[in-house]
Amino acid sequence: MNDQQTPDPNQPEPEPGDSDAAQPARRKPGFFSRLFAATNTEVPQEPLADEAEEAEVAEAAAEAAEAAAEAEEPKRGVFGRIFGKKKKDDSAAEAPAEEPQPEPAAEFRAKKSWFRRLRDRLAATRQGLIGNLRAVFGLSGKLDEETIEELEAALIQSDVAVETTQRIIERMKASIKRRDRKEGGEVLFEVFREAIEDILVNSAPGFAPKTRESGPYVVMVVGVNGVGKTTTVAKMAKRCTDAGLKTMLVAGDTFRAAAVEQLEIWARRTGCEFVRGAHESDAAALCYDAMAQAKARGVQVVFVDTAGRLHTKSSLMDELGKIERVVKRQIPGAPHETLLVLDATTGQNAIQQVRIFSSAVKIGGLIMTKLDGTARGGVLLSVLDMFRIPITLIGVGEAVDDLRDFDPEQYAAALFGEDDAEKD
Repeated sequence: MNDQQTPDPNQPEPEPGDSDAAQPARRKPGFFSRLFAATNTEVPQEPLADEAEEAEVAEAAAEAAEAAAEAEEPKRGVFGRIFGKKKKDDSAAEAPAEEPQPEPAAEFRAKKSWFRRLRDRLAATRQGLIGNLRAVFGLSGKLDEETIEELEAALIQSDVAVETTQRIIERMKASIKRRDRKEGGEVLFEVFREAIEDILVNSAPGFAPKTRESGPYVVMVVGVNGVGKTTTVAKMAKRCTDAGLKTMLVAGDTFRAAAVEQLEIWARRTGCEFVRGAHESDAAALCYDAMAQAKARGVQVVFVDTAGRLHTKSSLMDELGKIERVVKRQIPGAPHETLLVLDATTGQNAIQQVRIFSSAVKIGGLIMTKLDGTARGGVLLSVLDMFRIPITLIGVGEAVDDLRDFDPEQYAAALFGEDDAEKD
């Protein structure tokens, strides 16, 4: 007679090597244990009766939790409703939150972010010019002929004009002479920086349109094709609308349909009035009509986006003078500001652009774009030094916030790689 009992199929098998006496009674796996341990071969495939009841209880609890949660918070998934954190007590929810930072601190953080972005975007120019010269000055320790040759080569390779290069060297010589011929790597680098800062000081206070009682403040923007002129106009217009000024954009580039459409899109985005003409219509006549509309609609600031043109074509440059004259007929004193947009990646060709555009219209300020896209950003120094036309705005990226007022101190600090919060 075989005394061995038939094993219960509903009981898990004992671990090998353990006796029946030593094997403790195991708790039957519940619904969620089977769900999250589906690969465990010890779990039986068929649900037990008490487990089915347990599942029904869990499902009822889930439905009750879901009904309570829907009334107070956004709907969550089933497991989020069952296992999610319980809602905090009302006393905890009403606990006072941290006081917000005052407005000056928020402004400081914004400026700090801009300075860091400016410093990062000028990294290519800093490494190509400042880094090389620091090494040259450190090796020589004196402003001898060999050092001057190295200095000239580094500046010209960074698109600093020859005339500006010679002025920088003369300023350095005069500064060292005032120091009783005290030289050394750090001294040379310090007088070099002083010479650069003397050039950068020729800058405008920034772009700040003035409201006028007798009519709108008119800004005419000129430049060759491809410098980012239309986008720059849109960014300036956004600044005006953000300040609560009623603004109008005039699509004066009537020969380029893409430019007109791009400006119209920006007008809708920024909430500006928009005036356009027929394709290939006379730009001066369009601007004349636009000034009349601006006065009638109570517009405070008008931006005239002129056609991009080759600065070597005298007939096209003469048209800018015509636009300037007809605008003045409608609004005496207009345009109140004429800004020339330059692309830093064009190098010393920008110098020729300043020269030719200045002969056609009176340029009141320069906008230097794409400073982040070149390691040869010395052209900014050259146009300041040679023409004494202030730089109003600089662009270091495509975002709206990447076009800012030119601050010579910030620019010098970023160019020389400073990391000082006081510069922000």
